[in-house]
Amino acid sequence: MKQLTRYLSLYAALWKTSVTREMSFKGNFILWIVVELLWFGLQLCFVSVLYSQTKTIGTWTPWEYVLLIGASNFIQQLYQAFFLTNCTNLSELVRTGKMDFLLLLPVNTRFLVSLRVVDLGGFVNALFAVCVMVFAAGKLHLHPTVGQLTGFAALCGVGILLHYSLMFILATVCFWTVRAQGIVWGYYQLFNIARMPDEAFRGAFKAVFTFALPVLLVSNVPVRVLADKITAPSAWLLLLGIGAVWAVISEMFWRYSVRRYTSASS
Repeated sequence: MKQLTRYLSLYAALWKTSVTREMSFKGNFILWIVVELLWFGLQLCFVSVLYSQTKTIGTWTPWEYVLLIGASNFIQQLYQAFFLTNCTNLSELVRTGKMDFLLLLPVNTRFLVSLRVVDLGGFVNALFAVCVMVFAAGKLHLHPTVGQLTGFAALCGVGILLHYSLMFILATVCFWTVRAQGIVWGYYQLFNIARMPDEAFRGAFKAVFTFALPVLLVSNVPVRVLADKITAPSAWLLLLGIGAVWAVISEMFWRYSVRRYTSASS
């Protein structure tokens, strides 16, 4: 408990620093929120374009698709709030030698590297995504139980941690290449696949983005739980299992990468 309290107080200090930084540049903070909302709006407009050519995609109706886009954006924005900036900045820590300083601190280095910056705009945009999900659920006349809402929240958490594990592995490539932002942002662009119904894909493409890079599972499974579209527990068990596997691989790869680090002065 003492150790947990210590890390919670440290994380609270990191939050305070992030709030101070964001409020120092209020124009940038507001502009970034507006840009993200415009992109979210374009994704929602895409639904009407798509369903003007068809009535369903597999078993997904238009409002179920809107619910999926809302959930996908919710997960993406929370991931962005907690982890994205930190993953993209890892290569700069290595390049500039600031990693030397973090390694010397009497705190778990991965904790600092992963959580030192909080993107507050992500929470604002996640709230708009929740509003869209509530509106879509109303149109679908959904009345999710407490168990469904709890399962949805838990699976969203698993999805966020799964994205973090995969992107952190890619970010640690900087210990070999120094700069790895291109690889990290390349994976971030794959988030767009998560907003598509899994039934829209077939064959090798679906297999790759279900098992190897499971972006299809991250959004589709929580929404299926919320919309009562899961008839067997295999889907959410698959998400939990793949999430656990990638979390272990991520930790092993991080430890191996740190051992290769020779500091900026070498």
